[in-house]
Amino acid sequence: GHNDWEKLAPGLKSLEDAIELRRRILMAFEYAEKIDDEAARKAAMTFVIIGGGPTGVEMAGAIAEISRYTLAKDFRHIDPSRARVILIEGDSRLLSAFPEDLSQSAKKQLTDLGVDVRTGVRATNLTEAGVQLGDEFIPCRVKIWAAGNNASFVGKTLGEPIDRVGRIVVNDDLTIPGHPEVQVIGDLANFSHQTGEPLPGVSPVAIQQGRHAARNILAMIKGRKPRRFHYWDKGSIATIGRNKAVADLKFMHLSGLPAWLAWLFVHIVWLVGFRNRLLVLFQWAWAYFTFDKGARLITRNFQSEQRPPA
Repeated sequence: GHNDWEKLAPGLKSLEDAIELRRRILMAFEYAEKIDDEAARKAAMTFVIIGGGPTGVEMAGAIAEISRYTLAKDFRHIDPSRARVILIEGDSRLLSAFPEDLSQSAKKQLTDLGVDVRTGVRATNLTEAGVQLGDEFIPCRVKIWAAGNNASFVGKTLGEPIDRVGRIVVNDDLTIPGHPEVQVIGDLANFSHQTGEPLPGVSPVAIQQGRHAARNILAMIKGRKPRRFHYWDKGSIATIGRNKAVADLKFMHLSGLPAWLAWLFVHIVWLVGFRNRLLVLFQWAWAYFTFDKGARLITRNFQSEQRPPA
């Protein structure tokens, strides 16, 4: 409902978004290095993440680790470890889709990293200068939106019922009422027939829906009716940082190092090919022991800028 905030607080939904966020974060430290005004320097080294779901939690933990370890010796005039990372969540707790004990564990792990976690508060306004939280104004240079994104505009073009974020309300077989030949899946679909609550727009849901939709399409080609979709919840994992994560595996809850190792295992196992698994394992091991977060490139989108005449 705040489209005007998009340029001030970009989200993280694509590779381009990730590159832009990396640019803003690194440029904030570069800017702080060059200025002498203490108030402006403090604002430049303040990072506000809006949204305490898995994306917001991971982003807050990543920025805290980058400032504490990765950039610790890269500057002469500033101490990156003094950067403020503030995570804002409007709900009463972080990771509302996770059990209560894991939410509390995630908050503690973030606090141990130096993150200022604020729950039960909402951003009421965003400006270039900072974030307004009710009566409090937080001066900051970098603001990141992690409170969810609207669905694709395609949903509004079909003339079918949509929810507040633009997802199409689908039947129990993933078709839509007015077009039984159309299957809608992923974060464009509002599927709530199984639990009463819409399934989250995450990859495990989309993968299962994609396979089911393919089977239904083949069935309809052969003259059979599409079957009802049933989601198998395999659990959820939210990573926070180095040796820090929470995992809801349904049959058990894990926190800290065990949850983090489970997250590593799941991601490596699902890679295609032994060579890819070995390469990623080596790269992660190198990053773990060296605190190297990869390329620290500051890039710009030159395509959107007007080029001088040839």
